[in-house]
Amino acid sequence: MPIVFLLLATACSRRSRQGVAELQPIEFVVAPTETIQAELVAPPAVPPPIHRDHPARVVVHLDVRELVAPIADGTTYTFWTFGGTVPGPLLRVRQGDIVELHLANAADNRMPHDIDLHAVTGPGGGAPRTFVAPGHQTEFSFEASRAGLFVYHCATAPVGMHIANGMYGMILVEPPEGLPPAREYYVMQGDFYTNGAYHAKGLQSFDMEKAIDEKPTYVLFNGAEGSLTGPRALQAKVGEEVRLFVGNGGPNLVSSFHVIGAIFDRVWREGGTAAETNVQTTLIPAGGAALVEFPARVPGSYTLVDHSIFRAFNKGAIASLVVTGPETPGLYSAQGRDEAYGGAAAPAPTAAAVAPTDGPQTKDQQIAAGAQVFARTCAACHQPTGMGIPNAFPPLAGSDFLMADKARSVGIVLGGLTGPVTVNGNTFNSVMPSHAFLSDQELADVLTYVRNSWGNQGDAVTKDELAARRAQGTAPLAIR
Repeated sequence: MPIVFLLLATACSRRSRQGVAELQPIEFVVAPTETIQAELVAPPAVPPPIHRDHPARVVVHLDVRELVAPIADGTTYTFWTFGGTVPGPLLRVRQGDIVELHLANAADNRMPHDIDLHAVTGPGGGAPRTFVAPGHQTEFSFEASRAGLFVYHCATAPVGMHIANGMYGMILVEPPEGLPPAREYYVMQGDFYTNGAYHAKGLQSFDMEKAIDEKPTYVLFNGAEGSLTGPRALQAKVGEEVRLFVGNGGPNLVSSFHVIGAIFDRVWREGGTAAETNVQTTLIPAGGAALVEFPARVPGSYTLVDHSIFRAFNKGAIASLVVTGPETPGLYSAQGRDEAYGGAAAPAPTAAAVAPTDGPQTKDQQIAAGAQVFARTCAACHQPTGMGIPNAFPPLAGSDFLMADKARSVGIVLGGLTGPVTVNGNTFNSVMPSHAFLSDQELADVLTYVRNSWGNQGDAVTKDELAARRAQGTAPLAIR
């Protein structure tokens, strides 16, 4: 906490009802003598914990960059950013610090910007003090008077557009006693509104009408689909405590944040200082935050989602945490015996709208693109190794069923599949939903990928083959 002096003087006195002067304390804040340059790192990394036992003056240099970057595979978007990333870097300070924030707006940017920090006590949260035109820079200071995890964002009109283009981040104000050791990551959700449909290729522009109607094209963690999956997945080891600084930039949607296979030991809701225990899913409002902690006890891949679940699997709000290390006996067993069970299969869902297609590609390009589609769409059931799940989802690796009939495979991904199938001598009777919401190019790419991975060797599938089959309809395919 800042050093304060209490001055008792007649100048600060008031009269009691009896007419006797009552002395009132006045607080004088003494500026910290130590000056520290803030360490800024790109998300999902966070700056190191603070071990100071006293306040300091923390100098933050933050620049605004308007840039074109991928929002999905083959799709780009013009983001407005703090520091060149979505979200902007996590600012980490100690309660009682004086934060001296310098905001610079690059000369080649097109828009003026500012910053509103929810950790600031004062009108506008700093926005009126930091409005800056392209080619200019400004600064202001504030005391980090309250501990907690707070959002910051641009508040220049139109505010919603600036936020929707990626102008948000978080500031952590550590309590004086600090935080216990943990493996820490920074994850922030946002909803994005593009003129094109989900997975439409090429450069996409902001769609104001979609934003006003609160109908996002994408709901994403850290500004891009796949930003925290595959080789970019979060990592932890068995026995480590995992701490996630989770924010929601919005601008519109509330997040139902959940980690599949984990129970949060502690959740600091709203980014405050009162923790709740044993939480399964926590709501994070637009412009809000939560700090969640849980131990990594069982090795494997954990999926982070917005549990408004179609946002996860159909708009991109999905991430991965890979835990490595020894098994924990008794905590999570292997699958037990499997027995036959009678019951009717549910019908496949209705196909969604067709996304725009892309141009011609080589087979190698299709395989590379298809790997990305597979990772975000197919790997949960068929597994990253293509081995499937015994008695539930058939393998694609070395699959005699897959490789026997290319046209049948095209029909399955478009219309889904009901009824029993035999793959490599084993019978499976699960339901595969239609994936007609993917574009013809994406489906051609993922089929080309699976037909040329894990020991499979086949010719490429073209988007023209998909288009021709789609024209015949996308009814579920029954295998007889």
